[in-house]
Amino acid sequence: MCDCVEKKVREEVGQILEQYVATKDNLIQILNEVQEKYGYIPKPAQFAISEYLDIPMAEIYGVITFYSRFTLEPKGKYHISVCLGTACFVKGSEKILDRLKERLQIEEGKTTPDGKFSIDTTRCVGACGIAPVFTVNKEVYGHATVKKLDEVLDSLEKEEGGN
Repeated sequence: MCDCVEKKVREEVGQILEQYVATKDNLIQILNEVQEKYGYIPKPAQFAISEYLDIPMAEIYGVITFYSRFTLEPKGKYHISVCLGTACFVKGSEKILDRLKERLQIEEGKTTPDGKFSIDTTRCVGACGIAPVFTVNKEVYGHATVKKLDEVLDSLEKEEGGN
C-alpha cells in the first residue's frame, strides 16, 4: 500500500474514531464501521485503531480473526459464499465449493487477482429447505448444482465483459 493510500485510510478512519470515546469497549463497533466502509479492515486502519484505543495490534488482530464477520483481505466485486451447513453439505455443497475453487483458481478466503471474485464458506444461511445453496453478494441460489454455479459464473463474467 503506497504512502498516499495509507495516509488517506488513516484520515478516514480518524473521522470514524472521532465519533467514539477512546475505550476498549468500542472496539467491535469501530471495527464494524471500518469493515462497512472498506469491505475489510486494512492494516493502516488497524494501526490507527490500536493507537486511538491504546490496544496492542495483536489484540486487534485477535478480535478480527475471531469473528467471521471481519476480514483482513478485500472481497471481490462478486463475493461468493458456499454453505457447508449440515443440510447443504449432505446434499453436495462440497462439490460446488470444489468447482468454484477450480474455476476461479483461488482458495477459500481469497480474491481473484483482478478483484472480481472472492470465495468464502458459511455454516448456514437459513435456507435449508432449498439446500444446497450458495450466495453471490447476499443473493441466495438454492437447489444448487455445479451446473447452476457454472451458469451463474458465466452470467457474471458476461456481465463484466459488457462493462
